[in-house]
Formats: sequence, structure tokens, C-alpha cells
Amino acid sequence: MSHGDFELDPRLATDSVFIADGPLSQVRLMDDRRYPWLVLVPRVAGVSEWLDLDGGQQRLLLAEINQAGALIRAQAGVEKLNIGALGNIVRQLHVHLVGRHAGDASWPGPVWGAGSAQRFDGEALAQEVERWRIALR
Repeated sequence: MSHGDFELDPRLATDSVFIADGPLSQVRLMDDRRYPWLVLVPRVAGVSEWLDLDGGQQRLLLAEINQAGALIRAQAGVEKLNIGALGNIVRQLHVHLVGRHAGDASWPGPVWGAGSAQRFDGEALAQEVERWRIALR
């Protein structure tokens, strides 16, 4: 599997922070402290849809979704896991995994377009990235 031509969409780079590389995907933390929110971005050039991945890549991405989803569901207060790969604005295939609970900042609606992101400050962001990095081992 070649990752040589992979380039992260600039909007994903702006809104999220690299945590680690999985077997197929970059695992990224969405820079919004309102939710436990990870984004998986397959390191495959030119892919915009799940169906663009070959069978082996689809299985790897599913395994990564299962691992990241289990970690989010284990976070304090998470009652529901939202998984989405919309791609209407950012075409590059990426999968959002968002921990939700009744009464969160956008409940029961979607997180997209619900207020402004509440970014982590520098030290808190570094700590959060390290916490997720350890959990993903």
C-alpha cells in the first residue's frame, strides 16, 4: 500500500491535530474541547469515498474505526457514538468519531455547524494528544 502521494487536506490540518499513524490512517484529534472527537484519514491519495478503497483497505479502516470508537465510548459521560464520513465540504475521505451525550453543546443535532469550536489551549492540547496517543497503543 503506497502512501507516497498522500497529502492531508488543509482544512483537516487546520481543524485537527495529528495523534498517531494507524495501519491505514492518520488518527487526528479534532481541536474542539466540547466533545471527545477523533478523525481517521486514510493515507491513500485521491480517495474521497469508502468505495474507493480496496477490500483490504476497507477492512483496515473498519478495524481502526472499531478501535477508536471503543476508546471514545469509554470516555466519561459518553452516551452515544456518532460516526460520519460526509465529505460534502472536505472531499478527502475522513471518518469522524464523536462522543455525545444528552445536553452536550449541540444535542440532539449534529456537531457540524453547531456553534464555534472551543479550541484547546497549547498545554491542554499537548496533554490531550498525549492521552490519546497512549490510549491508542
